[in-house]
Amino acid sequence: MKTQERSLVQRKEYLHELISWREKHLIKVITGVRRCGKSTLLDLYIDYLKQQGVQDRQIISINLEKIEYEDLLDYHALYRHIKNLLQSDIYTYVFIDEIQQCKGFEKAVDSLFIKDNVDLYITGSNAYMLSGELATLLSGRYVEIQMLPLSFSEYLDFTHAGKDTPMTSFTRYLAYGSFPYVPMLSQQDSVIRTYIEGIYTTILIKDVAKRKAITDVALLERIIKFLGSSIGSPISTKKICDTIISSGRKISVNTVDTYLQALLDSYIFYKVDRYDIKGRNFLKTLGKYYI
Repeated sequence: MKTQERSLVQRKEYLHELISWREKHLIKVITGVRRCGKSTLLDLYIDYLKQQGVQDRQIISINLEKIEYEDLLDYHALYRHIKNLLQSDIYTYVFIDEIQQCKGFEKAVDSLFIKDNVDLYITGSNAYMLSGELATLLSGRYVEIQMLPLSFSEYLDFTHAGKDTPMTSFTRYLAYGSFPYVPMLSQQDSVIRTYIEGIYTTILIKDVAKRKAITDVALLERIIKFLGSSIGSPISTKKICDTIISSGRKISVNTVDTYLQALLDSYIFYKVDRYDIKGRNFLKTLGKYYI
C-alpha cells in the first residue's frame, strides 16, 4: 500500500522545501495534524536521497509509534541507539517520526544536533513539542515546516483530474475532506466517515485529552461542536464560557482557554487573530477559528 501512496502523493512543495534544507546545520521539524502525510513525506525524501547516491548505512529512520521501537521511548535509549549507528566518515541522515512519543526527547535531539555530520529531521503531531524546553534548548537552531493535508490542487493530482468536472471534484473535496488516504478508499460515505472519525478520536484522546490531562472529554467535545458550528465567525473565550454555563454546566474562562489551546496545539483548529490595521497590532479578543 505504501508503494501505491508514493506513486500518487508526491507532495512536491513540501519535498522541495525539505531538499532546500538538506545538510544545513538546523533541525528540520515537520509538524501537522495526524495522517496529513508527514511519514510519507519522509519516505519520499529518503527515496530522493538514495537516488542522489546516499547509502543505506547513512540513513537512520525511526517511527516511535511502531511497537518495534517501543524500547526507544526513553530519551537515553533513543540517543544511544542512534549514536551507535552514526557514521564517522560521512553524513548520517536521522529521521525520527512522531518524536513526541519519547518523554524528554528534547535532550536526545539537542545531543544529536551538536554532533558533526548529522542531518536531523523530526516530525510531531502536536505543537506542544515546540514549546517549553525544546524551544529553550534549540532556539534559533531549528526550522519548522508546517504541513497540511492535501490542497485542492494536490487533491486533483491525487485523484487523476479529468475524470470529473472541477466542480464535482471540489464538491467531493469539501464533503470528504483532504486527508491523503481518503481518495484511496471506496467512495462510500459510511467508509470514509468511519475512517475520519477514527482520526478524530485518535487526535482527541492522544493529542488533546491525554497530553493536556483533560478528563472531561464530553465538555471538550461540546467546545469542538461550538467552534465547528461557528467557522469563520468572531468568537471570544467568554462567549464560549457563557454559552456552556447557560446550558447548566459550570466552567471558567481559564478552563475554556486551556481547552482551546489544546485544540490549536493538536492542529484540529487554526486561529486567525483580529488585526488592528490602524495600530498595526493583533487584538487578543474575538479571533476566528477554522478547521
